[in-house]
Amino acid sequence: MGVKTLKFGGSSVADGIQLAKIKEIVDSDPERRYVVVSAPGKRFDGDSKITDLLFMCKAQADANIPYEQLLQVVTDRYSAIKYNLDIDVDLDKCYDEILDKLAKGCSEAYIVSRGEYLSAVLVAAYLGYDFVDTEGLIVFDKKGRLLSEETNERLSKELAKHERAVLPGFYGSYLESGEICLLSRGGSDVTGSLVARAVDADIYENWTDVSGLLMADPRVVTNPKPIDTISYMELRELSYMGASVLHEDAVFPVRLSNIPINIRNTNAPDDPGTIITTENEQTSGKVLSGIAGKTPFTVITVYKNMMNKEIGYVRRALTVLEDMGISFDHIPTGIDSLSVVIESSELEDKLEDVLHEFEQRLHPDEITVVPDIALIAVVGMGLSRTVGVSAKITAALAESKVNIRMINQGTNEINVIVGVESKDFKAAIRAIYNAFVD
Repeated sequence: MGVKTLKFGGSSVADGIQLAKIKEIVDSDPERRYVVVSAPGKRFDGDSKITDLLFMCKAQADANIPYEQLLQVVTDRYSAIKYNLDIDVDLDKCYDEILDKLAKGCSEAYIVSRGEYLSAVLVAAYLGYDFVDTEGLIVFDKKGRLLSEETNERLSKELAKHERAVLPGFYGSYLESGEICLLSRGGSDVTGSLVARAVDADIYENWTDVSGLLMADPRVVTNPKPIDTISYMELRELSYMGASVLHEDAVFPVRLSNIPINIRNTNAPDDPGTIITTENEQTSGKVLSGIAGKTPFTVITVYKNMMNKEIGYVRRALTVLEDMGISFDHIPTGIDSLSVVIESSELEDKLEDVLHEFEQRLHPDEITVVPDIALIAVVGMGLSRTVGVSAKITAALAESKVNIRMINQGTNEINVIVGVESKDFKAAIRAIYNAFVD
């Protein structure tokens, strides 16, 4: 028998109705043996996510503001699911422990992680699967960096003891101290990927509230086409530039083991969704896989005559950013110019300091700063095989009266990055999409 790992997001575990759908999905295929769950999300517009409520509980506790009523709202959500579905599980003991630790000043990571913990306890009892806690299995170093190989070893050893199991997403623990450590928001996707790798799954099914990936953001492009198949590399490019169906870090664990990901819709389980697989299996022949973008960015350009002859010039520029803890996104260069493209949020109040250090260390002839730039990634394996892609992009933008501030094709030749003014962001995406999609 094969093995499938499944992850269900917050919308999929929001209430009893959604959990009933999960059971139907899991029971329909005996190969669906390992399930990762998020904390319950919103049930309707205006509702609150459990994770947000738990953050608020901790904030009120730290400020000596009564939090018991807010915590009661959280526990009532789980109790309602339990009674609606007649699940045989004792949640009161869990509630008492959470209340006790809150009163004693537990960490924020601990209290927030209880959203996934309670969700997994509940779902495990409902499915009749073993509950396996990720505390002590998914481990981080003292700086909060995931220890991939140690995690894989621990998960593999533990899950070998369980034919079927439900695990909480979003958290693990520090290797040295054993204290709870959270992944970033959306981290349950990463947990599912780690579990899939650990059990050597045939496929990792990521169940959410959409039927796979779309070629563009539906808030920008009307009725964009779905993506049937996409490579890990293409997905990485789109995720980094804002496509948010799947956490960008979820790709790496399964990619190491060549495990495909299938994005599925809990509310439409018969939809095939999107398959994410290795590059050499991407044979559709289409030029464009998707378009995504982010804004705002700031572009700092340094000009200096004969820059290309000055050894170590780029290194000195990047050292300035490193010393200030600033990451960059792109470095377009010319013979006598160097630009660094940085998310504006990275700079905040550091811009003047960066410019000062550039002056001191680089001795430029001129420095210019262009704020409010949007970056758009045009992604597809077919880009490298198709003549005139850049010309098609520039022509489409010109026709829409969008001024291009920068354009660059990545060295992997599967993406073209276009920089436009933030005010033209949506118009640019629509223009490019319409140029490539019939």
